[in-house]
Amino acid sequence: SPAGMVLSVLVILLLSVLYEAVKMGKAVLLQRALLALPRSLSQEALSEPPEEDSRDSSPAQSRWFWFHVAQTLFHVLQVVLGYMVMLAVMSYNGWIFLGAIAGSTLGYFL
Repeated sequence: SPAGMVLSVLVILLLSVLYEAVKMGKAVLLQRALLALPRSLSQEALSEPPEEDSRDSSPAQSRWFWFHVAQTLFHVLQVVLGYMVMLAVMSYNGWIFLGAIAGSTLGYFL
């Protein structure tokens, strides 16, 4: 029905806007994580999660770890949204395709 098609296009538009927002949020988290990264830690120390009662765990290492966890969650959300929009576009419906393009454009602009 026409109402169903309009609703579908709006949902895809909003998913595309959300995809762009998550992509930007991930970039902001990366910048903050790089600023929180201690300069003197080795790669082995960064790969280990901080322990609660560890006395040699620095606050900078703990902050970096939690930034990395948040980035991972943002990445998973970005991949899921991207595949959802891709599957909608693969329906080969012109209106859905235009909704995805318009949402991506609007999301990037915002």
